[in-house]
Amino acid sequence: MRPMIHAQRNCEDQEKIDLFLTKTRSGLLGLADGLQPYVVPLNYVWWNKCIYFHGLSSGRKISVIQQNNLACFTVFEEYGTVTAPVPAKTDTAYMSVMLFGNVEKVDQSDDSTEVLQQFLNKYVPGFYDRPLSKVHVEKYRSSLDHQAVSVYRLRPHTITAKGNPIDSQNMFYPGRSVSDN
Repeated sequence: MRPMIHAQRNCEDQEKIDLFLTKTRSGLLGLADGLQPYVVPLNYVWWNKCIYFHGLSSGRKISVIQQNNLACFTVFEEYGTVTAPVPAKTDTAYMSVMLFGNVEKVDQSDDSTEVLQQFLNKYVPGFYDRPLSKVHVEKYRSSLDHQAVSVYRLRPHTITAKGNPIDSQNMFYPGRSVSDN
């Protein structure tokens, strides 16, 4: 990996990284489709130190993964603009995490059921009155094309994180001007 240019923004606080990956709702899966980059926005869960996503077991994303399973998954959140009296010092408050690793299909239905339960816990907490059953997962078919849903895992070998925290006294809001400082 190349060194981070703004090293002062580097985040190595694993608890903060885990919390960020757990709560943030979407990320970008970056793949190499031959010489062409291919980036797909996805819902995901961070569980057991891996990124999980689900989808059909065919399509461009899956074809690309089958050819080259090396991937980058990026999760970021922008919190707003940090103002400064000097325009060149205006900045953005944010947090981002990049995970590099290999994508693999999760084959065991028990594992898939556990992962899909994690999706329900994250995206619709408390909505269902009982846990997801293995039988339901095995029988479920997409309403769009009647294919089974597959679960995929990115096992990261490298994780980088950086951020610029919110500066509550200097955050921009509509109507704020340099004369307000």
